[in-house]
Amino acid sequence: KQNGIVIVNTDAFTNRNLKMAQFSENPLENGYLEGYQIFPVEISRLTKDALEDSELSHKEKERCKNFFALGMVYWMFGRPIEPTLDWIAKKFANKPVWWEANSRVLKAGRNYAEATEIFVSSYHVPKARIEPGIYRQITGNEALALGLITASQKAGSNIFYGSYPITPASDVLQYMSIHKNFGVKSFQAEDEIAAIGSALGASFAGDLGVTTTSGPGVALKSEFIGFAVMTELPLVVINIQRGGPSTGLPTKTEQADLLQAMYGRSGEAPLPVVAARSASDCFKVAYEAVRVAIKFMTPVLVLSDVYLANGAEPWKIPNTDELPAIQLPLPQEEGEFAPYHRDEKTLARKWALPGIQGFEHRIGGLEKEDITGNVSYDPDNHHKMTQLRAAKIKRVGNFLEDPSIYGNPEGEVLVISWGSTYGTVLTVVEQLQKEAKAVSFYHLRWINPLPQNLAQFIHKFKKIIVPEINMGQLRNIIRNEYLVDAVGFNRVKGQPLAAKDLKAAIEKLIEE
Repeated sequence: KQNGIVIVNTDAFTNRNLKMAQFSENPLENGYLEGYQIFPVEISRLTKDALEDSELSHKEKERCKNFFALGMVYWMFGRPIEPTLDWIAKKFANKPVWWEANSRVLKAGRNYAEATEIFVSSYHVPKARIEPGIYRQITGNEALALGLITASQKAGSNIFYGSYPITPASDVLQYMSIHKNFGVKSFQAEDEIAAIGSALGASFAGDLGVTTTSGPGVALKSEFIGFAVMTELPLVVINIQRGGPSTGLPTKTEQADLLQAMYGRSGEAPLPVVAARSASDCFKVAYEAVRVAIKFMTPVLVLSDVYLANGAEPWKIPNTDELPAIQLPLPQEEGEFAPYHRDEKTLARKWALPGIQGFEHRIGGLEKEDITGNVSYDPDNHHKMTQLRAAKIKRVGNFLEDPSIYGNPEGEVLVISWGSTYGTVLTVVEQLQKEAKAVSFYHLRWINPLPQNLAQFIHKFKKIIVPEINMGQLRNIIRNEYLVDAVGFNRVKGQPLAAKDLKAAIEKLIEE
C-alpha cells in the first residue's frame, strides 16, 4: 500500500542475506521502497542489548526480536502491552527464562519507539465496537461443525455425518467425530459416493444426514444429490471450495463451484444453495441449511472455501434459546399414509420414518406419482412433479430474511457479491462512499432461491458489478435472471480479492 509503514531490521540486510534473497542491490538504498514510510531500526542489536544479562545464548536472544518490533508497533498505534504480557506469562509459564526475555524485549521495543525521534507521529486506534457477550476464536470449519450440531439439538434429531477425507474439508470430520455426546454419528467412508450414500440412508432412517467435501467430491456425489432431490429427503451437502479444476490447487481458495452447485446434476434437480461470508458466519449458514433442509424436505448445498475454512475470527457465542426453532415435519394424519401429500405453504412432504405402523411407504429414484408415491411413467405426472419440485425450492424464499442494501437504494453503481468476498467488497464500498461516490452494496447469502427484494433494487442502478474469485458465474446468473448488463471483476489466483484492485475497477466503471 502506498505510503504504508515499513519497519526495517537493518541488521538483517547483510551482503550474505541480500545474496540469498537474490538482490543485486540493497533495496533500502536503490529506491525499491520508494513511496513507503521506511523506519530503519537495528532490531537485532537492540534486542540483544535488552537481554545483555540474560542466560540465553546469542542465537536464542535473536529469536526474541519480533517482540521488540511488536513493542514499537504498540507504541505507534497507542495500544496497551498488558494483554500481550499476560499472554506471554501463560504461554511460557513453564519456561521462566523465555517468559522474562520476551516480556523484557516487548517493553524495550515500546520504550525505544517512545524515546527515539525517528517515529514522527503515532496513531490512536479505538476499541472495536462489538456487541456485549462471550466471544471465542473460531475457524470456518469449526463453525460449520458447531452450527450443524446446534441445529440438530434444536430439532431434537441426531446427526449422521458421512464423509470422506479431502482437503480442505477434513477438519470438519475431525470436529464432528469428537462430539458423540451430542448424538453425532461420524462415519469415514471409503470414497465420496459411499459417504453421501450413507448420509442419505441415515436421512431416510430418521437422522439428519450431512456430508462434506470439496469440488471434486461434489462431482462424485452428484448422482446421489439428484437422488435426494427425487426422494425429497433432508440432506446437507457442504462444499468447501478450492482451486480447480481436477486436483487443481487443494490449499488455495476459489469460488468456481457455484454453477456446479446450482446445476451440476442430471435432469431438472433444483435445490437451495447458501454461501457463508466469513469464518464465524459459517455457524449461521450451517444452522440455516439444516432448518431449510428439514422444513422443506430437500437437500441443501452449503458453499464455503479455503479462505473461510482456515481463517479464524472472534465469534459471539449465541444464546440457543434465541435461535429460530426447527420442527421436524413428522406425519400426524390418520388413515392411509400418502408419502407425497404436501404442505400447502412449503410444498414439502412429510418425513415418515420406517418401522412405524401406518406409515409404510416406498421411495426411490424412479419418478413417483403425485400424492401416492407409486412409480409412474405418466408424461403429465412427470411434468407436474418437476414443476412441484421447482416450486418448492422457490417457496424457500418466502421463509428467508431478505438482505439489506448497504447504501442508497438507487444510484450509479451497485456491487453484488457472495461468499468470502464480503469483507473485501464492504471495505472498498465504505472507502468509496466516504469519497462521496454513488456506490451501494448488496451481498447474497442465499443464491438459490435469489432474494425476493433483489429485483426491487437491481433496476434502480445504472451499472452493476459482481466481484468473484471465478470467471463470472454469479454475474451470468444475475444477467440471465434480471436481464441487466452486469459486468464482472474476476480474479482466479487462488487468493482473496485485493481491495485496491477492486476499488480501481469500480472507479473506472463510474468514469465510463
